Amino acid sequence: MINRATLIGRLVEDVDLRYTPSGIATATFTLAVTRPFANQEGVREADFIRCVAWRKTAENLANYTKKGSMIGVDGRIQTRSYEKDGRRVYVTEVVADTVQFLGRSGSNTTEKQRGNSKGAAQQKDASKTAREALSRPPETEWGNDDPFGGEPVEFNDDDLPF
Repeated sequence: MINRATLIGRLVEDVDLRYTPSGIATATFTLAVTRPFANQEGVREADFIRCVAWRKTAENLANYTKKGSMIGVDGRIQTRSYEKDGRRVYVTEVVADTVQFLGRSGSNTTEKQRGNSKGAAQQKDASKTAREALSRPPETEWGNDDPFGGEPVEFNDDDLPF
């Protein structure tokens, strides 16, 4: 069976870092993940997904991210329940195994503080170059040519092992 969740989104609020009575760090946070399609009005909606991280991952999240930070989360979906006011409450969340810091809201602020107006332009140029590189087929040591020379490969049924 497979239970994997991979998400990329922005933090809705600052990470809530707490410690268990035994001293283990735990962080809870909500990730806003934009849907890949627009609704009937042409607006792209977002899902708000509760996540939890443990130990060093939890501490790193609390120390190095803030509201609006873009992160990637890879983990598993977990459902748990507890009693509150005589009612059973069910919670579904993603337990983060790994977290990648992908950027922050206002990530150009350090460039602006330095008075370097080229920072944003350089980032755009680097992004454009990366997109162009990803859109091209991978080059091999032979260049972009077909390693078989473009000639069809001939075989008959006796060559197949099955």
